[in-house]
Order: sequence, then structure tokens, then C-alpha cells
Amino acid sequence: MCESGAKFLCLVSGGIDSPAAAYLMLKRGAEVELLHMDNSPYSDEGQLEKVREIRAQLEIVADRHVELTVAPHGRNQEMLERNCRKGFQCVLCKRLMLLVAVEIARKRGAQAVVTGESLGQVASQTIQNLRAESTGIEFPIIRPLIGLDKIEIEGIAKTAGTYDISIRSASVCKMVPTRPITMARMESVREQESRIDLQEMVRFSVEHAERIRDPHRPRS
Repeated sequence: MCESGAKFLCLVSGGIDSPAAAYLMLKRGAEVELLHMDNSPYSDEGQLEKVREIRAQLEIVADRHVELTVAPHGRNQEMLERNCRKGFQCVLCKRLMLLVAVEIARKRGAQAVVTGESLGQVASQTIQNLRAESTGIEFPIIRPLIGLDKIEIEGIAKTAGTYDISIRSASVCKMVPTRPITMARMESVREQESRIDLQEMVRFSVEHAERIRDPHRPRS
């Protein structure tokens, strides 16, 4: 079991990995709140609906209420695309997500941020990029899937009952560059960040974050 009273904020997309990470923390007895970064209009339609169904399924399997917060991210994606080198889009995107998650976690009284990252699965998840994305963030970041492979993660998602929801339609980010940086150095990331008002972007997402209070259940 987790430490008594432990509360985590889990970044959750409509994909397979992040709901599996949330499930693992719920299984350990932690209180988990989900945070979905709404990438509209640069993601497929229906992503929020999928996340709401994932939340409902996690509530069923955990047998307790799971909060869901949604924060806007599309505006920030556009600002990155306009002002920064295209290859850094994924790294800067993930760094922004983490910074927003940390601020919301602090507001909610959470002890850590949880992510669904697995080492090397996508461009933003190389060890060099993971380091660059989290450098300077003085807040615990938990990655329960970090050493697992795709088959192992899919097995967890199937146990949680979220797998079929996640694969119903592929989640494709329209901002992913053709050649993303895979070995980002922090000094290079800082140089890109100097081209934007990072704190304003974080503040915007935090201030416009909303809890989704109406529980949604999958159709029978």
C-alpha cells in the first residue's frame, strides 16, 4: 500500500500507457486525480470523451471516485510551433505539460505527478529527453511504467479495462514534427524557451483548468 493519505496527479491522454500508470497507483491504494491536457484543435476529435470513459472505468476497477481535470494545451502548442525550432516541439510540449501538472498538483495538495512514460517508446521518452524535460522541476515525478515494454503495458491496460477504450481510435497529435529531437540538451531547451513566455503559458493552462464533475459511464 502507498503511504497513508498519498495523493497523486496523473497526466492522462486517451492512449494506452497513461491510464495503465494511473491504474497501478490506484491499485496501490493512492488517491489519484487525472489531468488531461486538451490538445484541441491539434488532436483527434473525441479525445476528451475517451478520457471521460477511461476515468469511469478506473472508478469501477478502483471502486472509488476519481477526479478529472482538463486544462487547455492547444494554444501553447501553437505558440511553440510559431516561435521554436520544429524538432523541439515534443520535448517542449512535454515540459510544459509537466510544469502545468506540478502547479495543479500543488493546488490540489498532491504529493507527486504521475506519468505514463516508458523508456524509449516515443521520441520524447529517450533518457536524454526525459532528463531535459524534467530538469529544474523541484517536485516528485513518478513513472511507474518506465522499465516496461509495450506488451507488458498493454497487459496492465487490459487488466484495468481501459485498453479497449484507448484503442478505439488512434490518438494522433498533429504537431509532431517529422524529425523530432531525441537527444535534447538542457542548454538547447533553455535557448528555445527564451523565445517564449513559458511562465505565461503555464499560468494560462492552470488558470483555465476545469474539473469535470459529471461522472460518465461507458454504454452497456
